[in-house]
Amino acid sequence: MARLLYSEAVQPVQIFGVRKCADTRKAERWFKERRLPLQVVDLAEKGLSAGELRSVAARVGGFEALADTTGKRWTERGHRYASRKPAELERLLLDDPLLLRTPIVRHGGQRATVGYAPEVWESWQDG
Repeated sequence: MARLLYSEAVQPVQIFGVRKCADTRKAERWFKERRLPLQVVDLAEKGLSAGELRSVAARVGGFEALADTTGKRWTERGHRYASRKPAELERLLLDDPLLLRTPIVRHGGQRATVGYAPEVWESWQDG
């Protein structure tokens, strides 16, 4: 059974993704199977705020780790061969949240992952 610290248990896990993304759907299913409180945010409707984006970037290895540089949208927007400074990349990801790798999973303000990472989420349950 899922065990989380009390202060974390009252905070839902946030999943940022898009409905078409198989990994986002798998992440949502993973948390639902463990009956953990969940909030799903569709990036096609609402992106991350600047503060949320910076917080997640700090926990997953920077803005480069958040950018879906192999995705179709990245290439269609002409970003494939462009080199970006972190501030430029941050602005780009804020302006077009569909350029983010998904799913982005946040929990408790101090934990975040990008991509499907059940082994990491499992460790969150161990405290």
